[in-house]
Amino acid sequence: MQKGNAVWPWVVVGVVALGGAGAWLFQENLQKMRPSPAPAADTPAGPAAVDAASPSGTAPAEPAAPRYPLSGSDAADPALPALADSDASALQALHDLLPADALALLLREHLIQRVVVHIDNLTQPSLPASAMALRPVAGVLAVESTQDDGLQLAAANALRYRVYVGAFSQADMPALAAAYRRFYPLIQQAWRDVGHPDGHFNDRLVAVIDHLLQTPEPAKPLLLERDERGRYRFVDPDLQARSVGQKALLRLDGEQARVVKQQLRTLRAALTRG
Repeated sequence: MQKGNAVWPWVVVGVVALGGAGAWLFQENLQKMRPSPAPAADTPAGPAAVDAASPSGTAPAEPAAPRYPLSGSDAADPALPALADSDASALQALHDLLPADALALLLREHLIQRVVVHIDNLTQPSLPASAMALRPVAGVLAVESTQDDGLQLAAANALRYRVYVGAFSQADMPALAAAYRRFYPLIQQAWRDVGHPDGHFNDRLVAVIDHLLQTPEPAKPLLLERDERGRYRFVDPDLQARSVGQKALLRLDGEQARVVKQQLRTLRAALTRG
């Protein structure tokens, strides 16, 4: 995968996609979005839609000062397009950073806005269709029978995600972070447009990375069962209660999850200047 000074500002198909894997993974158990509870005092606001603000409620106002400010030297590029006209530039730049099969999964209209909302929703129980930036991963979740006729996550799932995790593991996180900083004005505008007028997307992005890094690493394989609608769910209630982003990591095999987490740590360091 070629590096260079491409226009990929989002790091999201790194972050949300967890190496191209996560965002595709969790769409296998998609369910209709239910209203989320009001966030705690130190938690950024919850899900938003591309064409609507975040849900109204009693959420406290976000702090005016960013917790992880970007350097003053990261001045806006005068050649940046307007947010409304940014799709073509972003997609052209992606050809230098992502393999063709990853590019084919992107929903290409309002891409920056979708990516911002997609990342924001990674800490939620499920992902609404309006928040998606990516198409579902091909194929179906691989399961196999246990010795006592139960169900468990099959090791074959690792093969489905290998290309995406491989791409993420080879990505230059500092270079991606540099491109993100260059195009941060558009990302920040999108974040405020969807309902965070005083918020700072970089703070939210770091918070999402920290959330993903807290994903447990249970012994594999993981036991599954079907719910009343025939969808797979984890037998362990703690795992089933996890966010859509953490469930994405849980579906990877142990080595894939470790690689993704290490890259996320590297990315976090770049986003926070260490």
